Amino acid sequence: MTPVNFYIYISLALFPITDIFVISMDISENHENLKHELKEKLKCVSSRQDLEKIKLEYIGKKGILNQLFSKMTDLAANERKDFGARLNVLKNEIETIINDFSNNFSQPNTSEYDELYNSLPGKKPEIGHTHIITQAIREIVDIFKPLGFTRVRYPEVDWEYFAFEALNMPEDHPARDDWETFFVDLPFDKKMGRVVLTPHTSNGQVREMLKGKLPIRMLNISRCGRRQIDISHGPTFFQFEGLVVDKNINTTHLKGVLNYFAKNFFGPDRKIRLRPYDFRFTEPSFEVDIDCGMCHGKGCKLCKGGWHELGGAGMVHPNVLKAGGIDPEKYSGFAFGWGVERTYMMKSGTKIDDIRHIFANDLRFLEQF
Repeated sequence: MTPVNFYIYISLALFPITDIFVISMDISENHENLKHELKEKLKCVSSRQDLEKIKLEYIGKKGILNQLFSKMTDLAANERKDFGARLNVLKNEIETIINDFSNNFSQPNTSEYDELYNSLPGKKPEIGHTHIITQAIREIVDIFKPLGFTRVRYPEVDWEYFAFEALNMPEDHPARDDWETFFVDLPFDKKMGRVVLTPHTSNGQVREMLKGKLPIRMLNISRCGRRQIDISHGPTFFQFEGLVVDKNINTTHLKGVLNYFAKNFFGPDRKIRLRPYDFRFTEPSFEVDIDCGMCHGKGCKLCKGGWHELGGAGMVHPNVLKAGGIDPEKYSGFAFGWGVERTYMMKSGTKIDDIRHIFANDLRFLEQF
């Protein structure tokens, strides 16, 4: 077939090397020149933006190749097939050159750059950490472990019997009121009563005793629920329950364990005190206070008296021992139960003024710990 004597004139904007570049419609005469000029332009590319401009120049909607394809309508019907086949070959070669350059564009091409590139520190991925509550639980477990305490787990949703009845709390006790405890809408059992969200981890006391393995050094940590909320209380919270049952256990053992924990958890300069109180499942019973981490018992705006209430403790009531199948004439014990979040608020250096921050899932707060 005779060469087609048809030319396209491309302006200086596309080819700055020459004033006017003429592409013959006989593709075989000019496609090598077109590829050569493309390669020369790619040598000057210094950014992805430059590379995108060249792509548009050659294979974009208004690029050189599409302009050539658009001129096929000006050819005779018997000339279009041969012209289109040659133009497709050129298009594939142009796209291959650009794609190969694009794939290797980010690779260093000099030994000096290679040394610099490999020596640059990488961007470290963001790594999270355990929640403040998990941190506190792990620290509490580690402190009690040397004393022989073993962590156990008991139901967070339990029968009313284990949460109240077995703990010497009669049916008319205020804690068993609907306004104090979360009751689950499940069938009532004549022996076990209703189902509740455990208001304390003390539901594990009798369950542990019923195992029949003495002596007992139990540490039960679990989620609890109570119908109350303010800056120092939440409707859901974690509590750790300590229980010791053995022969000849008395209040000096209780105070010794609490002092040991306070020194190791809150700080060596912190002190606790025991105040007489009334709990149905312990006798005698105590409220446990820790001195303020700011004023150390002198009194300030944060504590209003120098002390913070931690939780309850006392000697296990004989009726609770009996419910657990233990003879109170031979064995005695003590128990204590404190909120994990409340305890952590009293820790030196934390300065948490509202317990609700701990459950807010605000990264600005949680990342501080």
